[in-house]
Amino acid sequence: MAENETLVIASKVKAYIKKSGDLKCSAAVIDVLSERIRGLCNAAIEKAKADKRKTVQEKDFQ
Repeated sequence: MAENETLVIASKVKAYIKKSGDLKCSAAVIDVLSERIRGLCNAAIEKAKADKRKTVQEKDFQ
């Protein structure tokens, strides 16, 4: 998987922002959200590994 691969559904994010705030969403927002999600996932992966599990669980996202 490419490190900079988009991890969010851009159309859903843009629709949510439009519906919730009647605002447009720049393409850069999708990149920022993907990077934040990547960071959250990496932290959860490390927590699962530290707990000697092979499954990331909701409790890994603190």
